[in-house]
Amino acid sequence: MSEDKQTKRGLVIAISGLHGSGRSTHAKKLAEVLNLRYFSTGAVFRNRAKELGINLEEMNRVASKNSEFDQYLDNKAKEESMKGNVVIDATLSAWMADNPDLKIFLTAPFHERIKRIADREKISYKDAEKETKIREELECKRYLEFYGVDIKDLTKYDIIINTSSFNVNTTANILKNVVLTYMNSR
Repeated sequence: MSEDKQTKRGLVIAISGLHGSGRSTHAKKLAEVLNLRYFSTGAVFRNRAKELGINLEEMNRVASKNSEFDQYLDNKAKEESMKGNVVIDATLSAWMADNPDLKIFLTAPFHERIKRIADREKISYKDAEKETKIREELECKRYLEFYGVDIKDLTKYDIIINTSSFNVNTTANILKNVVLTYMNSR
């Protein structure tokens, strides 16, 4: 996409990250502070699981057997990015968003992510660990099979931040400053 078309479209930020890394928290904060729209494929995925009356582990199993739902999510991410002025919160946002301006990956140590997930979902650490391991294994396999995307390859990203290194407000401030610096350099 030419710089002129990209400027007219407005800013598009793709945020990805491991489960429990703070991806949704920070994508929402960034969208709010920059007055951008927020779109989450994870929210759509969770809503679909709820509609079907199944947990996320089972929803991942369903999605692993049929690529149609993933394709629907990916098309929605692409559509939203083409509208511009958006923060896309999705595991494959760096690949599926239409030429994002910035691609950010959030991470944290496994034990910290599991603790966050257990607290958020109000489940035991052991259950969160089991569910997360299965979800992440299924997603790695599914994305490689359906798209040829190795989500463990982080070379696609412009910025990688370990969210356990800073508190939520500091991480949010770092992300905001990265985006503002990017915008000022265009």
